[in-house]
Amino acid sequence: MDFDGRSGPRPALNWRVLALLNLYRVLVPLVLLSLYSLGGSRGIVLQDPRTFFAALLAYALFGVVGIVMVRYRMLVSGVQTIVQAAADIALLTVILHASGGISGGLGLLLLVPIGGLSFLLNTRSALFLAALAALAVLADTIWQQFSERADSTTYATAGLLGLVLFVIATAASVVSSRMRESEALVRQRDVDLANLAELSQYIVQHLRESLLVVDAADRIRLINESAAEILGDVQAVPGALLGEVSPRLLYSLSTWRQSERDQQTAPSSFVAADGARVIQPHFAPLGGVDPGPTLIFLEDNSLMAERVQQSKLAALGRLSASIAHEIRNPVGAMSHAGQLLAESPSIGPEERRLTDIIRNNSERVSTIINNVLQLSRREATRPERLQLADWLEDFVLEFAETMQVSTAEIGLEERGEDLEVRFDPSHLHQVVWNLCDNACKYGEPHEGIKVDIRIGRLKPNERPYLEVGDRGAGIEAQFVDRIFEPFFTGRKGGTGLGLFIARELCQLNRAILLYEARGGGGSLFRIVFTDPQRWEE
Repeated sequence: MDFDGRSGPRPALNWRVLALLNLYRVLVPLVLLSLYSLGGSRGIVLQDPRTFFAALLAYALFGVVGIVMVRYRMLVSGVQTIVQAAADIALLTVILHASGGISGGLGLLLLVPIGGLSFLLNTRSALFLAALAALAVLADTIWQQFSERADSTTYATAGLLGLVLFVIATAASVVSSRMRESEALVRQRDVDLANLAELSQYIVQHLRESLLVVDAADRIRLINESAAEILGDVQAVPGALLGEVSPRLLYSLSTWRQSERDQQTAPSSFVAADGARVIQPHFAPLGGVDPGPTLIFLEDNSLMAERVQQSKLAALGRLSASIAHEIRNPVGAMSHAGQLLAESPSIGPEERRLTDIIRNNSERVSTIINNVLQLSRREATRPERLQLADWLEDFVLEFAETMQVSTAEIGLEERGEDLEVRFDPSHLHQVVWNLCDNACKYGEPHEGIKVDIRIGRLKPNERPYLEVGDRGAGIEAQFVDRIFEPFFTGRKGGTGLGLFIARELCQLNRAILLYEARGGGGSLFRIVFTDPQRWEE
């Protein structure tokens, strides 16, 4: 590897220059032989043909050997540069001498190798090489004069040739130096760009915000770890088609692209791959090409909703604290009246069943009041380990008896044995009761079933879940994002607190309540419980 003493190694360019000079050494003898064959005034006049032809043959053979040496890197480029410089000066001086000296005009053959080799050297070495070539030409000129083959006027020609050699060597060295500086600058820029790209990649990958870039062909070009976790770590990789990873997100993106920029509506949300989060996408175009790449931000609605609802929760707390006393008094009076009526010996079994319903629901209202107060104060819950299947069987019997529906109208499907969750029993009772009550009110029977209840584990995180579904008209798309807001209701006479309190109770127990439109019509509410492998004692 060759060094010029200032800017470092440039092996690729050095080898290319050495290879071209070897080709020049092969072609020069062929051209000179062609000129000699012309004869007469158009040919070359030789003073020593035998020496001339021997030097040409040696120069051609040296070129062939040099090609092989460069091809297989037999010597480092620095050594080959020195060897070639010595061979060029020696053999071309012999050729110059055999053709009658500087007056024969073949001294110009030195210009190409001196210039090419000077390109590989620093300025001082290039000038030294030019000096050696000029001294060789001057020595041959002196020899020709002493041999009476030339007169003193040839010194001017030799001096002019020497000056040209110095100029070419200096120019080649300066050009090479500028190229080395440019290459060093380019290499530094490449390093800086690589560092910036690596830094940008690191920042993007470790951002808490989830983002990805999709090109015009809907193929993922960039995605960070957070977004990959939302869409699915296995499929969500650069190069994958967005439609294969998340059809819902592709639909939102297509809708956004087709809508007018000044009339765009908020894209619809979708459920993350783990089934435990609701994600709201946001789109931004990149570049000036249409269609072009799109930057997609994925926002976890649960985090935003939690911050927004803190203020609403404070208002609910003040409201619940002010009316709790007023509600408890009449509820207590009704419960007491029911107990007195149940103790009367004159009532029959049917009336006694009604008194039991009065007492059970009075206790339920009191429990709801306590839960609302606890929710507003954010008091600690009392979670217990519950066998979900056993708990649901008791709940279904109680709900059917209280709501006066047949247990056959409640479809219960269990997936997985010994499904255990950690939840406050009173909170879970209130949440599931509210969901089942809504399913009975808004749903329609399907094959004789009003309420569908399903339990199991989500893939791939194995988190337990409980789903309550119906076959009703469902929730209109414009109201989907508001159903968990406090005081929002879609029917007359409703308080708008049921689903809000249900979600808040789930959050108190480190669970999440999600809504999905049910395939075939209807609504589906899913409670995703905390990871059973991460329970805190």
